[in-house]
Amino acid sequence: QLQASGGGLVQAGGSLKLSCAASGRTVNSYITAWFRQAPGKEREFVAGIMRTGVRKYYADFVKGRFTISRVNAESTTYLQMNELRPEDTAVYFCATTTRPYGQIPTTSSNYYHWGQGTQVTVSS
Repeated sequence: QLQASGGGLVQAGGSLKLSCAASGRTVNSYITAWFRQAPGKEREFVAGIMRTGVRKYYADFVKGRFTISRVNAESTTYLQMNELRPEDTAVYFCATTTRPYGQIPTTSSNYYHWGQGTQVTVSS
């Protein structure tokens, strides 16, 4: 019900754009977020966006480099990643929740539907 795509191998300083296509019960999700997990590390919040697209929230380590957006007509959420660094290497997951939180949660347990993940590798 969530299909993440767009990952790949890129050199440091390069860009990638991830997509998260929703279907079924996840189409009208209230919040969509991107998380990432590097080998040996815990899953961490990257960015989130509410259904209206007005409210967004970013982890400090991606502010100014990544942009999250949402096209409801396409049921797709995007993550534009610029100025990529080797430490951005991870599997990126999109996740959604239908709960009307007042703020965008950064804890993975607040999200109920998850995509399969897409690998992003940044070489130095």
